[in-house]
Amino acid sequence: MTRPFRFAVQAYHAESAGQWRETALRGEALGYSTLHLSDHFLGPGPALDATHHPQQGLAAVPAMAMAAEATTRLRIGSRVLCIDYRPAAVLAMEATTLDLLSEGRLELGLGAGWLRGEYEAAGLQFDPASTRIDRLEETVRAFKLFCSGEPLAIEGEHVRWQGFSGIPRPVQRPHPPLMIGGGSRRVLELAAREAQVVSLNFNNRSGVIGADGMHSGSAEATQRKVDWVRDAAADRYESLEIEIGAYFTFVGDAVTGIAEQMAKGLGLSTEAMLAHPHALFGSVDGICEELERRRECFGISYVTVGAEAMEAFAPVVARLDGQ
Repeated sequence: MTRPFRFAVQAYHAESAGQWRETALRGEALGYSTLHLSDHFLGPGPALDATHHPQQGLAAVPAMAMAAEATTRLRIGSRVLCIDYRPAAVLAMEATTLDLLSEGRLELGLGAGWLRGEYEAAGLQFDPASTRIDRLEETVRAFKLFCSGEPLAIEGEHVRWQGFSGIPRPVQRPHPPLMIGGGSRRVLELAAREAQVVSLNFNNRSGVIGADGMHSGSAEATQRKVDWVRDAAADRYESLEIEIGAYFTFVGDAVTGIAEQMAKGLGLSTEAMLAHPHALFGSVDGICEELERRRECFGISYVTVGAEAMEAFAPVVARLDGQ
């Protein structure tokens, strides 16, 4: 089965309430399905500089709530909320509240956490990847039970709930659609079993943004990730959406030079850069053809671009959305 295309925009900051409202309204008007935020909180300083991660100037949950209030159709989401930044019960109630108040427009993205410098700067314990993924798995399963409204009795290694029921009940039943994102085999296999949207990302094992992560998102690596998802999902595979962030999107007739310069800096060939699943370079026609090729090769039908590319990419959305 070929899934229809869907497109999202991911934003990191706004200078004012009016600007954030305009981002949400403009994304809706241009036909984007969803407005995503990341989940990072470091302000300017040496801790953020060392991670090479862009600054996020808005907290995800209240920004998602405001975007939902400003719009009528746009879905709100996260790529992805770090399960270590909130107690699991608080995360679950915030999510179901967002779904209730947005009248069923939440896409809940969850991840195991990876930005080591952010943990350390905030005094949070950065556990080994295996422990963080264990915690993600328990949180996902606990969230599904929370949404049932039934009395909770969970005695896990990381999630232990007793003596209460989850409130409020979400509008979307049995729960808001889950997006689980990451680049490691274990996270993607968990997503294949438990999520509705599998978000393919870099394997950020280094704990910082850099060339290692970029190489882990190559076309060859992406094919391996899709194979892991297909094998783990089994009968669920045809019902899954495969999503990816096109972090480097340049629309125009003279953007090959940008790809060449980026390729040199990352130690890639220009051809590999142009075909990189997390990048899009070219005219509207060329990008549409490339996205159709990637859907055929990888099953990717859900694509997220940065807010800085929202306007330039809009003709692609107009042509392919729902197709």
